[in-house]
Order: sequence, then C-alpha cells, then structure tokens
Amino acid sequence: MTAEESTPLLSLRNVRKSFGPIEVLHGIDLDIKAGEVVALLGENGAGKSTVSNIISGTILPSSGEMKWQGAVFAPASPREAIDAGVGMIHQELLLLPHLSIAENLFVGRYPKKAGVVDRKTMEQRAHAGLQRLGLDISPRRLVQGLSTANQQLIEIAKALTLNARLLILDEPTAALGGDETIKLFEQIERLKQDGVGIIYISHRLEEIKQIADRIVVMRDGSKVQEFENADVPVRTIVEAMVGRSLERMFPPIPSPQDRTVLEVRDLSSGLGSFTGINFDVARGEILGIAGLVGAGRTELARAIVGVDPVSKGQVLLDGKDISPRKPRDAIRNGIVLVPEDRKQQGLVLPHSIAENFAYANMNQVARKGWVTRKRARAFADGGILKFGVKGQSHQNADELSGGNQQKVVIAKWLARNPRVVVLDEPTRGIDVGARSSIYDIIVGLAREGVSVIVISSDLEEVLGVSNRVMVMAQGKLSGILNRGEANDVSVMELATM
Repeated sequence: MTAEESTPLLSLRNVRKSFGPIEVLHGIDLDIKAGEVVALLGENGAGKSTVSNIISGTILPSSGEMKWQGAVFAPASPREAIDAGVGMIHQELLLLPHLSIAENLFVGRYPKKAGVVDRKTMEQRAHAGLQRLGLDISPRRLVQGLSTANQQLIEIAKALTLNARLLILDEPTAALGGDETIKLFEQIERLKQDGVGIIYISHRLEEIKQIADRIVVMRDGSKVQEFENADVPVRTIVEAMVGRSLERMFPPIPSPQDRTVLEVRDLSSGLGSFTGINFDVARGEILGIAGLVGAGRTELARAIVGVDPVSKGQVLLDGKDISPRKPRDAIRNGIVLVPEDRKQQGLVLPHSIAENFAYANMNQVARKGWVTRKRARAFADGGILKFGVKGQSHQNADELSGGNQQKVVIAKWLARNPRVVVLDEPTRGIDVGARSSIYDIIVGLAREGVSVIVISSDLEEVLGVSNRVMVMAQGKLSGILNRGEANDVSVMELATM
C-alpha cells in the first residue's frame, strides 16, 4: 500500500466545539478513507450535525485539528469546503422553489458562455444528473410543487454535480421509498468505486447494514463506539446509541373496539393522485397505510382532512357524511392531521412552543378574542409535561431537536381531544429514543379509544404499530391485511401490484 493510499481522505483529531460555556463536542477523532462509507449514528443531540457542519465549513471548531488528504484543513465557509472537494446533503431541504430544477442544481456556479448563463449546457448537465438517480423530470420544471421525495433526490443530484471527493449524506432516504432508495444505493456504490468517501447519517439502521463499511456511534457529544464493519445486530447499535439495554421497540398494541368511527367511501382525488378508496377505522384501532412513494398515501390523508380537493366520494364519522371541504371542517369534527413535513407544514419555526400550541387551540387559549402570553404558556406547559417535550414554552420551535419538534406538533393537536388522528411519517428523521416515545403516544391514543391512521415509508414501523395494514399502489387500494397476515413480503407484494 502506498503512502497516498494509506492516508485517510479526512482526519479529525481531538475536535471540540463549545457554544458559550457549554461544550457540545468532546474530543472527536474520526478518519474517512477514500472509497468507503462510514455511518455516523446517534440520537438527536448526539453531535452528528455539529461534526458534519464543522467538516463542511458551516461552523468552526473550538479546538482540535482536521486534515484533508494529509494537509491541514480548516474551511471557514461552506464554499471553501466545496472548493476543497467536500459536499453535504442536508436533511432539511434547501432548494429554491421559484427556480427550475436545473437552476437549483447549479445555483451560484452557473455554466456561462460569452459572459451569460449557458442554459443549454446547464439543462443538459442537469438532465444527466437526474438520470443518474432515475429521476424522469424535466430540468426546466420549477421545484415548487414537487413531492418531498423528488426534492430530496434533487438535493442529492445537486451534490453529485459538485464532483466531490467526500460526501456527507444527512438522512438521505428519510423521504424516499424503496425504489428511490435502491437507486441511491446503486449511485453510492458507483461513487465508492470512483474513490469518493462518504459519511452517511441515518436513523434507519437496517439500511446502514446494507450500505456502510464502518459504523461510528456518538452519544452526548462524544464518540462512544466504532464497529469495523456493518455486520452488527441492530440491537447492539441501538444500545450503543442510547447507552442502555433495549427490551423492546414497539409497545403492545391494544385490540380495537367493535364500533366503527371513520369511514371513507369511494374517495377519489380532485388532483388525480388516487381513486376509488374504501376503508374504515374502528374506535381504538391503529390502521397503518403502506405503499411506495407516489402511491397516493399522503394525498389521501390530505383529502380526508380537507386540505386537498376530492372529485367524488365521502368521509363519514359515526355514519354521518362530514366530507371536509377545508381543514377547519375536519378539525371541528374531531379529525386532525400531523403532516409529513413538520418544519414546513406542522410548525411556525421562528415562533415559540406556546404560540404554536395556541395557533391550534384558539378556542381554549383565547378569552373574549384575546390571547395572553401567560395563558398561552400555561396551556403549552401542560402538553410539554404530558408528552415529555425537552423544551420550555417560551423557546422557539426551531431551537428544538427534530424529535421534540415532532412531539410539539402531535401534542398541540392532541390538546383538542380529537376522535381521529392521522399521522403522516410520524418518526421521519428522528432518533430511536424519540421514536419509541412517539410509538408510546400512538398506542396510548388507541387505548383511550382514539382512531389512529399511521402513514409511513418505514415498513417495520407500519407493521410494528398497526392492528391492520392498508396497502396502496399507484393511487389505488391494493389490499388490507390483518396484523397476523401482514409481513414484509405480503405488504410489498401488494405495494408493487
């Protein structure tokens, strides 16, 4: 082995970071070699994002040393890191909705000809980048209106156009279905063969075993364990992440009552995303909805609560047609939606937890049309305590971890004592500890007699929390399975019909 081959692409030695008097990273050592995938794992708040932001030049370390291909590496900005060959794909989508896909892929570095943007070249290169990921969309199309999954793939394509030597992928499959994930993994294998090093951050531990060469586990700002290969039981990884032994992931599921609460009859989307959907949910039942990305699951949820229009069909509550024309109709009838994108649709991030609670519960918080800060905070404090939110009512929502943000979204709607709760991707992008808490909340609702619908791209999750699993494929209902007959194979057979 030559000296060049033995030298890590990137090395971190005793890297520390403090915000004020609080040290959040404690002496991190990390090596990334060319052509390998290193999974960086840990609960939210473990320090993964801080390490990634230091490597990508977003923040500066307080002390320690980094080396890039053997030379001192100290990027003072993301541009310096990109110029060196480091690209980062953030979990939070950073696309500009009013620009085209091609413009987003090359923003800040548009190809030019005779001093002006060479749109033909830009769109040809964008098309090639999209095709590498199997994305059949015109590069001239605006990003606005694209699905979350497609936006995530565009973020990935954007990083790939940088021809980076090191890629940091932060939850790259959080919004992707099975087919998109397979295409991404194929691309990662090609990048490995080209000598690209990859730091892969994900809470989907089963996919880590498929894609990673090594696993590094962080907890509370420290590197606590490193596995030299990915052939490690998931339970062992989880126990390293949380620092304790896990006896279970999913709580016991209660049996539903005989009484039907929600019925959906021959419902078809006014936007053409699904057609002829029929199902019902009993009191205290958890109905899981599975399917590949593009199957129409999210669009169905949005139609049930009046966000998206329907062309025909009915939504019945206790046998009465209450088909919502707008979200307010559903909310008044006791049907609430926890949306798939908590940051864009579930919270007003720059506002406090108390304000976010108040927006969903004005009838309980406002007196004679007035909302006082004291009353709003007292109301939010109840939800914070009940659902174990790690935060205070005066804190802004954007100061919380992903898991705690999700708890706030759920808690503010449950404060209305709804009869039906629809949760779309309830644990997307949150750590295993917060996931367990949310599963407890879901099962607790069922025990209280609430009808719950859980939509998830995580098949293990759907199987783990559901009394029955409804499977959608290409906008149609392809089958409903009882808990005893639902498994990976039976669900995927229906999902690919």
